[in-house]
Amino acid sequence: MLDLWILIDFVVIINTITSFVIVFREKRDISATWAWLLVLLALPVLGFLLYLFAGRKLSHRRIFDLKAQEPLGIDQIVANQKLKDDDNELLPANQVTNSARELVRLFLETDNAVLTKRNAVRIYTDGEKLFESIFEDVRRAKHHINIEFFTWYNDRIGQEFVRILEKKARHGVHVRVIYDTLGSHGSKQKLFKHLVELGGQVEPFLTSKFLPFTLRLNFRDHRKLVIIDGKTGYIGGFNVGDQYLSRKERFGYWRDTHLRVVGDAVLSIQSRFFLDWNATTKRDHVKFDQRYFPRTNSNGSTSMQIVSSGPDDDREKIKQGYVKMISIATKSIYIESPYFVPDVSVLEALSIAATAGIDVRLIIPDRPDHPFVYRATEYYSRELMNAGGKVYTYENGFMHSKMVVIDGKMVSIGSANMDIRSFKLNFEANAFLYDREFAHATELIFLHDQQKSRFLTSEYFQQQTHLVKIKQTLSRLLAPIL
Repeated sequence: MLDLWILIDFVVIINTITSFVIVFREKRDISATWAWLLVLLALPVLGFLLYLFAGRKLSHRRIFDLKAQEPLGIDQIVANQKLKDDDNELLPANQVTNSARELVRLFLETDNAVLTKRNAVRIYTDGEKLFESIFEDVRRAKHHINIEFFTWYNDRIGQEFVRILEKKARHGVHVRVIYDTLGSHGSKQKLFKHLVELGGQVEPFLTSKFLPFTLRLNFRDHRKLVIIDGKTGYIGGFNVGDQYLSRKERFGYWRDTHLRVVGDAVLSIQSRFFLDWNATTKRDHVKFDQRYFPRTNSNGSTSMQIVSSGPDDDREKIKQGYVKMISIATKSIYIESPYFVPDVSVLEALSIAATAGIDVRLIIPDRPDHPFVYRATEYYSRELMNAGGKVYTYENGFMHSKMVVIDGKMVSIGSANMDIRSFKLNFEANAFLYDREFAHATELIFLHDQQKSRFLTSEYFQQQTHLVKIKQTLSRLLAPIL
């Protein structure tokens, strides 16, 4: 018996030492450090397996590969905008407030996010209508089609999309596809086999040299981009799969938000795609070609920036944008997000705004697709509500939209959720739009969603069982690594 206790003591000591070495040898946020330490100490064997899949950071080689890419097509435009002394030239006063110019400057400096004007933007909240539009534009492609999605399922809509791309490739259109292997679980390279045989190029995002997939749960390509002939672009929250077209009974109606863009902003979306393509592909790197960045003659009126962030850069650029938008709000802050797991800075900014009398409203799903994350969402929703914010649960299906509207003047729409995973662990892309008319229309969409949602009160949380409350508390402790 004594020998057994000696063995147990030895295992505990080795586990503790190893846990500290593993966690502290990599630079990471202090909250994430302690969260991983808790997991490793509490779950001696399982914890290390979880760390293997979800805790490892990107290798320095991978980070260098991502950082070394040239922002094709927009270098000179960014340089010219940075040299401008008069901010009014960047964003006219009749579009938004002076504070918005600070946001424009922030993105220009941190992400080289060029401000483009005269974009024609159409918003989609229904999957059937979105893919009808995408397919129509793809069928008209003459030179190239570039596509990047987190999820591409081998189901009815996924196969239909591939067949359309095969037809375009057969007619000489250059097709490139990036997909994330984890997000597209169940989809194999064989889905794209015939497309590749016809000359299309398909690459899984940042996989191993030896495996067509990765064992890493974090650092996923969460972006959703489509670019046709360098003239039409799509960016938002929809993926390729039947559930995103409301064809799955489990989720019911799928409520998401996506943008169709015609104008110079497509230049930025295209550049983002090529950065990812050149970092992902092991061959056929793309160099600047004017055919990928044609002149556009859009008669639109929307000014916008395409902003991306990811674990290849310590600056959480999209999160910084969210915090800045929240801090300059004077009237209202409307947010839709399927996951609400903010870090301290975002939660504090929202709490300060709500306490100061600004109308802060949040719409989240009324059902979980990831139960553990949903409990954390409930915990932080209650925190926001206690600070004076209003929280609603969408009851007309599943809420997957990632949308922020400030004062009916500025909007952010893209792939980034209001959670730590999107801030730190995934590669994301958002459009930030400065247009009163567009923002007002987006605000009306939010209010329409609110009518189909349930307003949460303190009684809602008080009536929850002790088990649910324990799950919420535990989820909150692990929030930095969810």
